[in-house]
Amino acid sequence: MEKAKITPKQLFVLVVLFEIGSALLVGFPVGLKQDAWIAILFGMAGGVLLFLVYYRLFLYYPDLPLTSYVEKIIGKWPGRVIGYFYIIYFIYIAARVLRDFGELLTSTIYNRTPIFLIMTVLILTISYAIQKGFEVIARVGELFFATVYLMAIVGFFLIIFSGLIHLEHLKPVLEMGWKPIIKSSIKETLPFPFGEMIVFTMLLPYLNQAKKAKIVCISGMILSGINFILATIINIATLGVDSFQRSPYPLLSTVSKIQLFNFIERLDVLFMIYVMISGFIKVAVFYYAAVIGTTDVFKFKDCKQVSFPMGILILITAMMIAANYSEHIKEGLVTSAVYLHLPFQLIIPLVLLGTAFIRSRIKKASEA
Repeated sequence: MEKAKITPKQLFVLVVLFEIGSALLVGFPVGLKQDAWIAILFGMAGGVLLFLVYYRLFLYYPDLPLTSYVEKIIGKWPGRVIGYFYIIYFIYIAARVLRDFGELLTSTIYNRTPIFLIMTVLILTISYAIQKGFEVIARVGELFFATVYLMAIVGFFLIIFSGLIHLEHLKPVLEMGWKPIIKSSIKETLPFPFGEMIVFTMLLPYLNQAKKAKIVCISGMILSGINFILATIINIATLGVDSFQRSPYPLLSTVSKIQLFNFIERLDVLFMIYVMISGFIKVAVFYYAAVIGTTDVFKFKDCKQVSFPMGILILITAMMIAANYSEHIKEGLVTSAVYLHLPFQLIIPLVLLGTAFIRSRIKKASEA
């Protein structure tokens, strides 16, 4: 691993920007209509419980990433196979997020620019940051965190003062009952974005104060969850249920409606700035996890040997992942949730934790 260290503050910033990343772009459970925010609340609660599993594994092996300690838990070769599949998982999710932001930019402000060109520029920028190291990525997040939140606060008050919010759109509550909400929480809002914290099992060893990992990560998840819930409520209250369901990018539609004093309008640029910052962080985190995982599993001497080829692989995957936007979204919300997120975010970590617990007890018993 790279000899880098980050502060608890930098980790907190990364978690928040990572979690709200593409969630505020395409993560709204629109099928639940006005009850979408409840599913996000449940997803956040489940995500915090899931992170406790990851944190417990980190406590067993505080100096090792997931791809290293999986070999110690279940054996060298089975562990390497699992580590290899996690690398593929991180590459795939990085490609999905890159495609998310590429689709947004080409369907809005760059509608005459090929999506390949847009994504190439994005991945080259991120690849440069990866080459500079994880500390640089953390500092970039720290630098832009205040900018993101300032824009969010300004946007929030402009929406209120524009008279766009109609709280009656949030009624009736629980129109379809609890079953669809629980189902959506498990299949949609838990794995995306909260279950994606699995990637931080690769990054927690970089924290210079390991004891603060738990409180920092959970605080970041809760803050990002609150932001997600507020954004969902504002979108529904502003757009109405029908427009909320039909819009491919509900938050962009909401921001574009801001009009105040006959000259404060067309504030889509605020949303786009947020998109560029959060998209950079989210892709960078998955990209970097794939790089250090590959370096670890295949025993490269320097992770910089892997970073540029990995960027090319992520770009190619993003292009091949789906033929169009509709197919891309369907694959992300249906196929990935069952065949990828469930095993990699839940089943494998639980098996690893159970095995590590048993091995720890046996070791203590033998020493006694």
